[in-house]
Amino acid sequence: MEHNQSMAMDASDQAAARKIVIVTYEGAKLLDVTGPMQAFAEVRAEDGHAAYQVLLASIGGGMVDTDVGIALPTLRLEDAMMRETDTLLVAGGEVTAPAEARAQLRDGLARFLGRPRRLGSICTGALILAELGALDGHEATTHWSACDQLARDHPAVTVRPDAIFVTSGRIWTSAGVSAGIDMALAMIEEDFGHGTALNVARMLVLFLKRPGGQSQFSVELRRQISDVRGRFDRLHDWIRANLDKDLSVPALAKVAVMSPRNFARVYLEETGESPARAVEKLRVDAARRLLEATGEAVQRIAGLTGFGDDERLRRAFVRAHGISPQDYRSRFGRGRDQGA
Repeated sequence: MEHNQSMAMDASDQAAARKIVIVTYEGAKLLDVTGPMQAFAEVRAEDGHAAYQVLLASIGGGMVDTDVGIALPTLRLEDAMMRETDTLLVAGGEVTAPAEARAQLRDGLARFLGRPRRLGSICTGALILAELGALDGHEATTHWSACDQLARDHPAVTVRPDAIFVTSGRIWTSAGVSAGIDMALAMIEEDFGHGTALNVARMLVLFLKRPGGQSQFSVELRRQISDVRGRFDRLHDWIRANLDKDLSVPALAKVAVMSPRNFARVYLEETGESPARAVEKLRVDAARRLLEATGEAVQRIAGLTGFGDDERLRRAFVRAHGISPQDYRSRFGRGRDQGA
């Protein structure tokens, strides 16, 4: 196969397709490259031909090893960018690569950043764009483990650590690894409409818009990470099953078979947050799922999740997600495609 991918098109097909160049390098994450590539490859024009021409490129061209040891065939970036390019994406990978290799990558990319209609990154590829100044003055995201570094080293970039992907003008950045596929689906939707993107998502057995799409991690997963010893796993299960009950510190301490004072102290030490804050997060997360998956009234959801009234739910939801429950449902609810 000549240099990989959807290069098996004849000249006329290539001219009609939107060209996407994905830049890779030694140690780049395989899924950062192949995930978006697969999504783009699923799109067909009305005549049945591929709607995108996806080219893999590296500074020097040739076979390039990914992080899992699988080598990918690439074009020289200079050759890949010879014709008009719609979208240029930089894959993520090992952020501690040798300085010389990173310098070569930056130097090779710099001359091409202004050419494409869209410029973007997958995962820690955002750090490479940031080093070139391409993200200055823009909002951006990257893998959760690198968000602090991006914010610290590049103060001119507004980092959104809880976003799956971020669009800021012509700049697109995505969070960790699989989020590159979410971003590719959004690009497909922008280019060819909702129906086309939805069909691709169905073919790949993916959400078109991931539930809770504003967070890289669910509340439960963040809690698993912080409560590394799992001391309060059973308590969290009980809370989730009793969100509409009394979840005060005395009530939770009774379930945990601890004194209220000792429970509050130990819980904070183990999880890094107070019991009250944890309960609110779990209630908000349950409300979020109900907003996405059901047509229940917001007042009813407030009751089911223990907020009592819709105003308390609204305030907590805005603190957690930056938008109201109604706005969230209109964007992510199951009825959004029918104008709900």
